[in-house]
Amino acid sequence: PLSLYIHIPWCLKKCPYCDFNSHEVKGEGELAPEDEYVAALIRDLESALPNVWGRNVTSIFFGGGTPSLFSAQSVDKILAAVRMLLPLVHCAEVTMEANPGTFEAQKFADFQAAGINRLSVGIQSFNAQYLQALGRVHDDREAHKAVEIALQNFDNINLDLMYALPGQTLADAQMDIETACASGVPHISAYHLTLEPNTLFHRYPPSLPDDELSAEMQVMIEQLTADKGYINYETSAFAQPGQMSQHNLNYWLFGDYVGIGAGAHSKISFSDKIIRQMRCKQPKEYLAKAVDASVASAPQIQTHHELSRADRGFEFMMNALRLTDGFEAQLFNERTGLPINVIQRQLNEAEQRELIERDYQRITPTKTGRRFLNDLLQIFLPEEKR
Repeated sequence: PLSLYIHIPWCLKKCPYCDFNSHEVKGEGELAPEDEYVAALIRDLESALPNVWGRNVTSIFFGGGTPSLFSAQSVDKILAAVRMLLPLVHCAEVTMEANPGTFEAQKFADFQAAGINRLSVGIQSFNAQYLQALGRVHDDREAHKAVEIALQNFDNINLDLMYALPGQTLADAQMDIETACASGVPHISAYHLTLEPNTLFHRYPPSLPDDELSAEMQVMIEQLTADKGYINYETSAFAQPGQMSQHNLNYWLFGDYVGIGAGAHSKISFSDKIIRQMRCKQPKEYLAKAVDASVASAPQIQTHHELSRADRGFEFMMNALRLTDGFEAQLFNERTGLPINVIQRQLNEAEQRELIERDYQRITPTKTGRRFLNDLLQIFLPEEKR
């Protein structure tokens, strides 16, 4: 499978926990290169075509940053170029990330008309206290309004929530999940707040719930969503039947993807190798190099490297073992180009420690393996990286 990721790097404000390639809008002029950036994205996609020529695209994802800062006209122009350059499968999932501070009813109706058929809304919490602690630009009222507008225009919606927030109680975490479930959205993502390097929270750590309370929150989320009819199909993902994220499933099952935009990553498989690419991160540099892309002597817009055999095996397992139902054993060979016996020793160890279950057809993390996922993945980490 081949997916397309489109990165829009600007945000109204950089959140103190965020380590994504996002850049705060300092003023009106900062966001002004929208037209220039759209043109750069199209040139970027054109330059990527030789590596994926003739392959069908199964999903598209506008991520960021805050893609919903861009106009519906820009999104329509990007999608028109995609349809012209690449064959899309029928009813391909086309997702846009959106933050509540950007929600206007007509704008999102226009996004839907442009071809967006799935929204992923960055709610994080419905509680004003925790939204303020997270440095979000929206409040609880805007969070509820965003869900309302989303439901008016889209059938396929994901709500992003976070738990183990600064000072958060179990009851408050439960209220967030109950509110999300009560909205009736078909997909909920619930992420444990982590203090990532190169973030403000990492430099100035807030007081967070301890491991025991965080674990209670996780168990509560799993039980509550199950009671409401959601399937916990991936570590942090909960979906009503038939509503799993096709784009994210492609990542977790080690499918291929082309990433365009500042800092976007790609993974592309060939008959004899798998390569990873990364576009330059700074928007100004990306725009400058995209403009010069047609000049033979111009600096490349991306870097790339080939995955080693060991990295192929580890990266597959790092993704696929996040899935509650695991993966079909034959998929390891299909996606890595390696026989599964190259990780036989690691599989034996994981099974002996009761972290996975397996037969000839399927490999599945146990409940213990899912709860202690880092310990499970450590088994498959190449020796030189331990």
